[in-house]
Amino acid sequence: MIQWPKTNDALGTANRGNPCESGLCTLCKSDCQGKCETWLSSIKGRKILYPRDFGSITAGSSNTTHLGVNYNNLRINGYNYGAHGLAKGLTTNADDCIFPNVKIEGSFGNKVKTKFRLPIMSGALGSTFIAAKYWESFAAGAALVGFPIVVGENVVGVDKLSIMKNGVIEKAPELERRVDTFLKYYDGYGAIIVQLNVEDTRNGVAEYMAKKYGDKIVIELKWGQGAKDIGGEIQVTDIDYAVFLKERGYIVDPDPTKPEVKEAYKNRAIKSFARHSRLGYTSLNSPEEVAKDFVKAVKHLRGLGFSRISLKTGSYGMEALAMAIKLASETGLDLLTIDGSGGGTGMSPWNMMETWGVPSLHLQSKAVEYATMLAAKGTKVVDMAFAGGLVREDHIFKALALGAPFTKLVCQGRSVMIPGYLGSNIEGVLKPERKATVNGNWTSLPKSVAEEGASAEEIFAGYYDVQAKVGKNEMKNVPYGAIAIWTLADKLAAGLQQLLAGARKFNVENISRDDLFSLNRETEAVTGIPFVTDVQDESAKKIINS
Repeated sequence: MIQWPKTNDALGTANRGNPCESGLCTLCKSDCQGKCETWLSSIKGRKILYPRDFGSITAGSSNTTHLGVNYNNLRINGYNYGAHGLAKGLTTNADDCIFPNVKIEGSFGNKVKTKFRLPIMSGALGSTFIAAKYWESFAAGAALVGFPIVVGENVVGVDKLSIMKNGVIEKAPELERRVDTFLKYYDGYGAIIVQLNVEDTRNGVAEYMAKKYGDKIVIELKWGQGAKDIGGEIQVTDIDYAVFLKERGYIVDPDPTKPEVKEAYKNRAIKSFARHSRLGYTSLNSPEEVAKDFVKAVKHLRGLGFSRISLKTGSYGMEALAMAIKLASETGLDLLTIDGSGGGTGMSPWNMMETWGVPSLHLQSKAVEYATMLAAKGTKVVDMAFAGGLVREDHIFKALALGAPFTKLVCQGRSVMIPGYLGSNIEGVLKPERKATVNGNWTSLPKSVAEEGASAEEIFAGYYDVQAKVGKNEMKNVPYGAIAIWTLADKLAAGLQQLLAGARKFNVENISRDDLFSLNRETEAVTGIPFVTDVQDESAKKIINS
């Protein structure tokens, strides 16, 4: 097993816990005082693109181990001539071919295009309490930056204030709060995507959303995610709430209505309960039956008035992957998110997450193969998003290039949540009256933050950019977590622009698989991306022999 380093001396970053390939800790805590790369980038922004202590140091790469098959073993190809995709009005003059001129805006969708300013989207932020607590920061940040954010499964079902009659929603205040918070700052870029699982479908979430919001939202069917192969879970510590969830129709483990469980809870032998969702398609036994049911579901959603529909699938095997791509394409869906193992979680069983499913690079490499086959038959292939351990700007580049021309977005889960926690913690200290509202965890600023300043204006590199967007009067209403998301997004955007400029691609839509090479033969075999010294070797030999 490869051990990823806990510190990066060049950037001045450090992981609190055990790091994974993405650079995040395996356990990401909302009260963390720093300072992994994502955490620090949420304060310092694009400064973290460069080694620290300029003027008194030099720096050299530490990335010398290229073992196994993973995104780390895809390398970005650079070129020493040319310029492709320049915006109208720009020329190939060197004064125009600069990285700030790289266009990273884009769109996804079939008949209706959804625009974004940065080619990322959030993971599904559903019924886990951490998603609810920090939603104001997450949604405002996504809307201000202009990337899609996903309301995950079961939000209505776990909401004590929601009202159902005969199992169907009549009132859903938490779900409405999620959507309305995003729409407050929505300016035509990004989207609010509402997900449906088995229970959501039964409870009439789609019907409720159609009547309440119509085409303001994207509706998403869910097959699975990269962290687990069963339905979603949350953990509750109150037995009365556990009973409420069981009465709502959920699986609750252990069963809070059993006398022996009640006695164990009373005596503190049992201190919490796990609420589980259900598996989908349990009554179906073939790809043909799945296809028939899926087409019916899409037709129903279109009948409700949804013009934009997406599908989220997990790291199942190749058959499910092929079904997802073909069905999403043939039914004219707007987006297919493919989440590989190595993905994050709010509360998936740990050993399940560690041992099940197809790793991201393997799964997404096959997705490109299948999509290419489908396109060769004349089918318009659905736009895709890749997910599963993709965090930094180089990950974004690699995933978009690997999946080109089909992949439009990179789905990021935990990494776009980190600035939400960080900003809320800072706001709770600097505005004590807001601490409970924003769920701040700190009583004082840790050294890692205090050395940046004592006010939001000093701490966040992106503060004045956000102020320029919303105005001074509105700035007082913007959550600090949203400012932190903006600041992180600015670092990712600048880093992606730099990588694209080095590949001589001045529009993200021009990215291609030729912009990558593999650093070992195993990665070449899995991805179909040629080995590093094979790329342009024939052209090189022609030059030598000319």
